[in-house]
Amino acid sequence: MVAAGSGSRFGDPIPKQYHMLGGKSILAHCIECFARHTDPDLIQVVYNPAHHDWYESAIASLGDALPIPDPVAGGDTRQQSVLNGLRALAAKAPERVLIHDAARPGISDDVIERVMTALEIHSGAIPTLPVADTIKQTDSDGIISRTIPRESLQRAQTPQGFDFKTILDAHQKFEGQEFTDDAALLEAIGLDVICVAGTTNNDKITHRDDFGRAQIWADRSNKETALMSLEEYRTGTGFDVHRFAPGDHCILCGVKVPHTARLDGHSDADVGLHTLTDAILGAIGAGDIGQHFPPSDMQWKGAASDIFLKHAADLVRKRGGRIVNVDITLICERPKIGPHTPAMREKVAEILEIDVDRVNVKATTTERLGFTGREEGIAAQAAASVALPVN
Repeated sequence: MVAAGSGSRFGDPIPKQYHMLGGKSILAHCIECFARHTDPDLIQVVYNPAHHDWYESAIASLGDALPIPDPVAGGDTRQQSVLNGLRALAAKAPERVLIHDAARPGISDDVIERVMTALEIHSGAIPTLPVADTIKQTDSDGIISRTIPRESLQRAQTPQGFDFKTILDAHQKFEGQEFTDDAALLEAIGLDVICVAGTTNNDKITHRDDFGRAQIWADRSNKETALMSLEEYRTGTGFDVHRFAPGDHCILCGVKVPHTARLDGHSDADVGLHTLTDAILGAIGAGDIGQHFPPSDMQWKGAASDIFLKHAADLVRKRGGRIVNVDITLICERPKIGPHTPAMREKVAEILEIDVDRVNVKATTTERLGFTGREEGIAAQAAASVALPVN
């Protein structure tokens, strides 16, 4: 747990990792999350000894329930701080290690599990998010020199997980040099690092505005925790089919996917969003999409399907509920769905106003059988879990 920074960009004498968020320090939020996945004795904090009093206050809420080891002193750079922490853990000989920035209090159990699972077959794994904005490269005068395709770009987060001996050896090999993150060291020695899905809640707190965003997350998390005992969980499913028609792209889960045909339908024929809408409506016992948006009503001709999905989400909120998670399966031979699933997950999360780690989009084929196998159209099925207050 890297907590040695001064947080100069945060603009406060107290480093950000020691600020209170939702009733406990940012550092304590991180420690508590990781303590659900490992022995507290294996949680090694790296800090600045000059911040010792702040550190003691920050972990006071943990009490005797989480007896973590004494912190070790960091170095002049983040890389040196990580190396100091790894050396402190070396005597305990762990097989794997997760390296986390203490300024990311929104770390979730799901992200940790995804990183740990990936480490079963990879030397390194890091959580990432797809880049949603257009990226411009500029010269020293601020003039755009080129637009960088964003399809292959990912924003790196922590915890970054590694085979312990491999990352320790890499840090010792490059001691005194500076890399942008820990994964870059494995890249430098030619080892593959796999990306797993991150979460927007896990973005790093760097500036004051980031703290305000994190406060909203903490308030929501506290509210959800308080409500859990007063909720019941509902599950709904959906299924939809659309045939192909002449065209050059399909709209799938809100994303424009190039193809040799389009999907035919009264609206934009987004089979992914249609089936998800039905799943959410099913979870709250609110019928199906056709009852709310009849295809005979011309106002919906050519309409974007996010209208339908937003309506279903609004019905959940009006009942005091929340969408826990959604899962969509697109069934087709072509177009290839895999390269577009990160953007699809981001889009669905945006429409539903939930975190992206609560959204899953995947694809399969029917092994060339049936109408999808003959490439006559696309089918989709979805499941949605919704939490509703107990009356």
